[in-house]
Amino acid sequence: MLYVDGKWVEEGQVAVHPEDRGYNFGDGIYEVVRIYKGRMYQWDGHLTRLFRSAKEIKMELPWSAEELTDLANQLITKNNITENDDASLYLQVSRGSAPRVHDIPSGIQPVIMGFVRRKDRPVADMKKGLTAQLVEDIRWLRCDIKTLNLLGAVLVKQYAKDAGAQESILHRNGVITECSASNLFVVKNGELYTHQADNLILHGITRQVVIDLARNNGITVHEEAFDIAFLKQADEVFLTSTTAEIMPLISVDGVAVGNGQPGPVVLTLQDLFEQHINTSVLV
Repeated sequence: MLYVDGKWVEEGQVAVHPEDRGYNFGDGIYEVVRIYKGRMYQWDGHLTRLFRSAKEIKMELPWSAEELTDLANQLITKNNITENDDASLYLQVSRGSAPRVHDIPSGIQPVIMGFVRRKDRPVADMKKGLTAQLVEDIRWLRCDIKTLNLLGAVLVKQYAKDAGAQESILHRNGVITECSASNLFVVKNGELYTHQADNLILHGITRQVVIDLARNNGITVHEEAFDIAFLKQADEVFLTSTTAEIMPLISVDGVAVGNGQPGPVVLTLQDLFEQHINTSVLV
């Protein structure tokens, strides 16, 4: 079951208004929430970011945090997600439907849509790691807002795939930012480095969990920009995201990172993350 603009519908019944601004302009926002064993993980963080994204694009959400939480729980229930299931929840809000103009129309009602899909954890990939390719960051300059404008992310991921890699590592004039749909970390001498949370990267929920776990367990974290040369000297490289969790990157541009296998720091963080999932209060 999907929830679309106030109605519960089956997939074949979904229709988009031809002048919906999410469809015409990518004028909207979204969140992807991980569900572990039937319960949402880091929901409060995702909800906070959804409201922030709305504010940044000058959209006023007509729903309270409590109403959105109720909707998310209903999506889980109506899609028969049980305590034995891992899944992901997708929530999207477009600005609404209006005659097609480039400025923001007044008096239109945002349209919300949501669905849940069963989704296993990427355990096999986390054990062996993925390959990566350096790609110029061609996206816009407000990557901190989780909007529907994802063509740039699509293209950089495809550039990496065309080069024979599984993921892209993005850079702006030689300064590393993040990956196509995830944040990036490198390890040097046992310490973590990741781009600071400014407008050039998404302020990732899993990114922050990893930073907190590292610092709480004696691992130094540097939130600062670094360049391609520093990346290529890294002992370990990994990405973080809601669905990929903590994913090692074992080669960049065809050259092995370290010994070409997930390193000790990323393995430690994976263990800490596993414990965090199991012990966190899932809201």
